[in-house]
Amino acid sequence: MSGIKAARAFWAHPVRQRRLVDWQAALASGAFNALDALEALIERVEAQPEVAATTFVDFDADRLRNQWSRLEQNASLAGLPISIKDLFDVHGEVTGAASRVLAESHAATQDAPAIARLRRAGSVLTGRTTMSEFAFSGLGLNDYCGTPPNPFDAERITGGSTSGGAASVAFGLAAATLGSDTGGSLRIPAAFCGLTGFKPSQRSVPGEGAYPLSPSLDCVGPIAPSVECCAQLWSVLAASPMPTLDPTPRPLRLVVPVGGLLEELDDGVRDGFEVALARLEAAGCHVERLSLEAVDEALSINRQGGLVVPEAAALHREQLERAEADYDPLIAERLRGGRDISAADYLQRLWPRTGWQQRFEHEMAGFDAVVLPTVATLPPKRAAIEKDAVAFQRANRLALRNTSVFNYLDAASISLPFFMPDETLPIGLMVSRPQGQDEQLLQHACVIETMLAR
Repeated sequence: MSGIKAARAFWAHPVRQRRLVDWQAALASGAFNALDALEALIERVEAQPEVAATTFVDFDADRLRNQWSRLEQNASLAGLPISIKDLFDVHGEVTGAASRVLAESHAATQDAPAIARLRRAGSVLTGRTTMSEFAFSGLGLNDYCGTPPNPFDAERITGGSTSGGAASVAFGLAAATLGSDTGGSLRIPAAFCGLTGFKPSQRSVPGEGAYPLSPSLDCVGPIAPSVECCAQLWSVLAASPMPTLDPTPRPLRLVVPVGGLLEELDDGVRDGFEVALARLEAAGCHVERLSLEAVDEALSINRQGGLVVPEAAALHREQLERAEADYDPLIAERLRGGRDISAADYLQRLWPRTGWQQRFEHEMAGFDAVVLPTVATLPPKRAAIEKDAVAFQRANRLALRNTSVFNYLDAASISLPFFMPDETLPIGLMVSRPQGQDEQLLQHACVIETMLAR
């Protein structure tokens, strides 16, 4: 088989057969080279114009080829095609945050640190991907830049805000994507699209050069086919050694926080979560269901409005007054809702945060990880939410509810895909550990991933 044919076959594989280790093995064996893979990927984008148009804000094949010609061929990610959420600064490109408000902005004069690190590792930036406008939604709808279809059911959404990034990986238009996570924006689309999404501890990856939503919460991380893929990308983004992951099944002590995060679950999510837990218990894990005070309090604070809405409203105050007509009406409504939050209310939510992070670490002593459904619902159908503000708000609340708790706690948190037998839609299993314990989380998630696949 010629190199280009082998590369075409690689991108056509199911996502679990497109891991970084599979990519590296194909290159090492000579099955194809990085240029073959890039040309095959360009063919796939051009052969799926409707998907590409709603996944990418821009896609320039010649620019991709020019990047490849300047690659450091011995770098760790040499030639790996990675898509980029439209909120990162890339030298010479406009950072649009998928909004017409910023469409005429000046081009960035330098790369964001995360982009610079990916470039130094040899990756190719395939293009900017669409997203919820200004990353201010967990659903991924965007009338201006496009709403990509769910890979399992085109009538359903991918979730957001890293909607186009998840779609690019799921449809074989990128090997992985760089996104952000303020309340679940990596983990939600990963759950809806059968992928792995990793929200690191906030300080592990620099967030400069990414258009902000809530500076107290914004995190930078990857969506990719597997835990090991996420670990490899995180090591580059964090300028940290690659964690040594051992996937060998072993008994883990897992805690399921009872209470509000298990309410209002879709039947398919509830059933899938219980099957996943049963599989882990059958593999030797100890699963304990109990109340975690830090989780309950973080949920309560988020239900009061949390930190995202007031911080986003403050960031957008002048721009919204000047250009409200150019905002998505649903996004503008959420921003307006933050203008009346008092400083006292905001600070009462912010000041206890460090204490609750410490409390969460204390409560996790003796446990390896928290496990929960990533999202309370299966991916909604687009038609049911895009023209109905009430349905949109409910779907958005349930999409963000579980994930956003772990943003407030600044936990390391990852969503793993899980498929029920005979079901066409995946659910996400969210695995979390306290702030700063990213490597431990990735190790335990690697073990859980193996157990769920058995």
